[in-house]
Amino acid sequence: MQRICLIFLCALACLPAQAEIALTDVGGARIRLAAPARRIVSLSPHITELLFAAGAGSRVVGNVEYGDHPPEARAIPKVGAYSRLDLEAIVALRPDLVLGWQSGTPQAAVARLRAMGLAVFMIESHRIADIPGELERLGRLAGSETAAGTAATAFRQRHDRLAQRYSQRPTVTVFYQIWKQPLMTVNREQMISDVIRLCGGRNVFAQLATLAPTVSVEAVIAANPEAIVASGMDAARPEWLDDWRRWHTLRAVASDNLYFVAPELIQRHTPRILDGAERLCEQLELARGKRGAISRPATGG
Repeated sequence: MQRICLIFLCALACLPAQAEIALTDVGGARIRLAAPARRIVSLSPHITELLFAAGAGSRVVGNVEYGDHPPEARAIPKVGAYSRLDLEAIVALRPDLVLGWQSGTPQAAVARLRAMGLAVFMIESHRIADIPGELERLGRLAGSETAAGTAATAFRQRHDRLAQRYSQRPTVTVFYQIWKQPLMTVNREQMISDVIRLCGGRNVFAQLATLAPTVSVEAVIAANPEAIVASGMDAARPEWLDDWRRWHTLRAVASDNLYFVAPELIQRHTPRILDGAERLCEQLELARGKRGAISRPATGG
């Protein structure tokens, strides 16, 4: 018996120690985990979606309002909205990892969580090509590297196929409308603008300084985009998209290039953004196909 115990102890000693996980987040903060996270709180809807895509959905114990994809995420306890967090609820969940959104999670809340000893890792994607890397990092933090790697590879391959098909097509000038009042759009630093570029489009307000600038109707008319693309707040096409039809001189109106992409497919920095990209690329291809139709003389018998 003593010999068996000795052999067992020797075998244990020979097993490799589980490597510590050490990563630096987008804000420069270094976190260390003794083992993959098993109790994760997500502070943004798109982070929740990324975690499920990375194979770590079963480890998410805390979610936020509108963290509704995939459907299983809806049943996860809520800790407030991404901009109005319930810190007590987060602490009560005893997370070993909290994941925040660099440009959306209130920095004061992040500081307080860290002061309470919680490991908080911040993420941020600026380009479509950043998303697979986020999947891989989340997979490493949660110990789901295999699933995350598979998802990242599939994303890169699909992204490459879309780029090969559309990115070099004749340019279509695009006004992307987030909302009507105030009239809001995006600049070149917003990932939606990257989607427009992927599809061979050019954002007419790319040069503006803020991520989601407010513009005037007069500025849109002066830019005279060939296509207007709206998102709105839900899966329904917003009624205000058709308000542009009163401006008959707009190229987008004259060519009937008023398009809609559901916001959850183009405004969330998750793998589903390629679903939105594919839809937008098809719409801009329709716009290209209409060129010349307005000025082409009608023929008759």
